[in-house]
Formats: sequence, C-alpha cells, structure tokens
Amino acid sequence: MINLLYYVAAFLVALGILIVVHEFGHFWVARRLGVKVLRFSIGFGKTLWSRRVGADKMELVVAVLPLGGYVKMLDETEGNVPESERHRAFNRQSVWKRIAIVLAGPMFNFFFAILAYWLIYTVGVDGIKPVVGKVAEGSIAQKAGFRVGDELLSIDGKQVLSWGQRRLYLFRKALDQDSVNVQVRDTSGIVQERVLDLRNFPVANVNAALLEQGIGLFGYIPKALPVIGALEAGPAASAGMQVGDRIVAIDQTEVRTWEDLVALISGNPGKKMTITVERGDRLEQLELTPLTVEQGGRKVGRINIRPRLMDLPDELRVKVRLGPIQSLIDGAENTWSMSLLTLEMLYRMLKLEVSTKNISGPITIAQYAGYSAKVGFSQFVMFLAVISISLGVLNLLPIPILDGGHLMYYSIEVLKGSPVSERVMAWGQQVGIIMLAGLMILAFYNDLTRIFR
Repeated sequence: MINLLYYVAAFLVALGILIVVHEFGHFWVARRLGVKVLRFSIGFGKTLWSRRVGADKMELVVAVLPLGGYVKMLDETEGNVPESERHRAFNRQSVWKRIAIVLAGPMFNFFFAILAYWLIYTVGVDGIKPVVGKVAEGSIAQKAGFRVGDELLSIDGKQVLSWGQRRLYLFRKALDQDSVNVQVRDTSGIVQERVLDLRNFPVANVNAALLEQGIGLFGYIPKALPVIGALEAGPAASAGMQVGDRIVAIDQTEVRTWEDLVALISGNPGKKMTITVERGDRLEQLELTPLTVEQGGRKVGRINIRPRLMDLPDELRVKVRLGPIQSLIDGAENTWSMSLLTLEMLYRMLKLEVSTKNISGPITIAQYAGYSAKVGFSQFVMFLAVISISLGVLNLLPIPILDGGHLMYYSIEVLKGSPVSERVMAWGQQVGIIMLAGLMILAFYNDLTRIFR
C-alpha cells in the first residue's frame, strides 16, 4: 500500500510538472503576441483551487482530473467579446500567430527535455561501467565474437561511457536493419572491433529490451548468493523460511549460488524436498513441495522467494559528467533522436511491423515514476525528459482536439486562404475523441496485461 501511494505521488508530481511546462508554452507565447488569456488550468473537471492574478485577472486553476490541462484564451467563437478587446481575441490573430501559439506547447516540452538532459549530464549521472557480464548463447552478440569481460569503448565512433548509453542509437540501427561497429577492450587489454549484424533483425522485435533480449548483450550483474531477500505467500513461507536465510543444500545437494537453487527448484515441480538453511549460527532443515507452474510450454517448480540484491563493486561504478556545452549538445541530440524514434515506432505500428504492446499507459508510467524517484534525483529528471518528449510528439500528431490537429487545420487555411468550416472542425473533433479514446483503451489494456502476467 505504501509503495502504491509512493508511485501515485511520483506520478502526480511528474504529470503536474509536464502539464505546467506544456501549458506555459501556450500561455507565454500567447501573451507575447498580444492575446488575452482567461484561464490557466492544471487538470480538468471540478475546480479544487483557483486564484485571480495579473492585470487581466487571469484565473489560475487546479482541477480534479490531473490527466492534462488547458489555456483558455479570449475568443469570439466561444462567447461575446467587447469591441475594445477584440484585437486581443485569439480568432482575430493572423494564422501564423495562431500557429506559433499552438506550436509553443509541444516545443516547450522539447526544450524542457533538452534542459533536463543538460542538467543531469552537467551534474553527473551514476551508471554501470560498460563491461559485458553475459553473452546469450546463439545470439547476435555471440556470433559477433563478444566475450564476458569485454569493455565497450565506442559504437560507430560514438564514445560509450556507461552501460546502455547508446540504446537509442542501437534502436535506430535495428529499425534500419543495419550493421553496427563496436570497439571493445578485451580482458587482455587489446582493443578490437566487433560487428553486430542487424541486417536481418526482425523489426517487430525492437523494444526496450533490444540490447539484452534482441542482441544478447548483458551488463555486469553481481552473482546472487542463495540468500532469501523477499518472501511471498507460497511453499517457502508455509515451510517457515525467513528473509535472510541462506540455503546451503537441497536433498543433500550442495547449493552455492542462486542459479543452483533455481535449477534444483524449477526442475522438481510437485516433488517433496528437504531444504537445509543457515539461519544465524545454526542449520535448520525444512520440508516443502514446490508449486507446479507453466513456463514456456513446460512445467517448472516455484517456491515464491526472491534473492537478496548484491551491491555493485566500486570498480564497476561510473559517473558520467560532461561539460556545459557538451551536455547541451548531447541533450539536444537525445531529444531529437528520441522524437524521431517515437514517430517511427508509431508509423511502423500503423504498418503492423511493430507490436502495439510497446504502447504504455498511465499505470506503467506511474510505476516508472515511482521506480525512478526511488533511485534518485537524476533518474527522476531523466524520466521526466523521456515523458516530456513523448508528450511533445503525441501532441504534434495530426489528430483533431490535439495541438497537431489544430496545426493541420491552420495549414489547410494557409493553403486555401480561408479557415476550415465549423462543420468540418466539429466532425474532426468527434473523430479525434474516438481516436484518443481508442488509444487510451489500448494503453490501459497493455498495462493490465503486463500486471496480470
């Protein structure tokens, strides 16, 4: 329950920051172009808090539904406007001014992402040294000659300072089905070139786990000892096991690592076992029967325990810190690359080349907000940058009721010399609502599917 509240709080803070950034973009440009702003609302629905500010008595509002916000401007299409203020009405502005005001929201999301990246790169980001900890059997990485202990130095000439630093670049190459040149330093200290051949990589398999599940390269993971770090309801808890117990033997077979433990338990579903645990300065023997569960088409045993996480050795910790100028350059490059990648993923989803399972909803976003906030300030700011980019891209899509839909109408107005008819705009609004509702349903479905799996 405490974790749930923590995730919800982190999610609301993140959402609040990004909504303010987006709506402030509309507000700031509108004011600079002489348009009167009537209301600046964070959230929709019933007002929880409001206050009048400024010479125009603009209403600041916090509303009950936090999934968005809006800036209401003086507009003759929404009510009577006094003759003395018509020059400040949004609808009276030139099409180029209206385009600038609408475009400002997404642009501020992108600017925020660049500044967020600049901040964390300047301050420094904790990471893991780019050393290969595991190479999957039969994988692209193994065929390329990667070995455990290889240290990644550069990818296509781009320096690698921490594990996973160039994930976005690898996504791009995988979508393009192109080869990647990786410079490594092997365990003997010799610098070598390895080539990842992604020319036949299935585009449908491009996802967040590309480096590990797709390419077969894993960073260093400390080997877990057979010590219980967490218990859930199940055979282990029922048999009397406790957090901190070290399992030393199962049916007289010595257990040295967590992998040994997993192999013995998973390989004996439904079979009664005698487990010897070390608890403090004494040994105890407990009896239990692993549950039988289906996994990958076969039956395996489970006793519902998790390992105690091991600390990362100091020699494998790195802090990536860049100069102010380089931080700004890298922030802009990351924002640009992620924006293009998001658009391409959406395009390939429409072509049915990439699974729609990659779309995440509020539940998954809330989980990541909580995880990143727990890890630390830098990770939370980086999370905000990623979500801000996604929000900016989403709002630029040519879907009526979104900023991109309004930009589409204004582009038509520029071409035909007159505004789009109210009938067309009303029809488009209905279509936009249906499209967004479908997208939200799909996102929630994906979230719930991940949870129940």
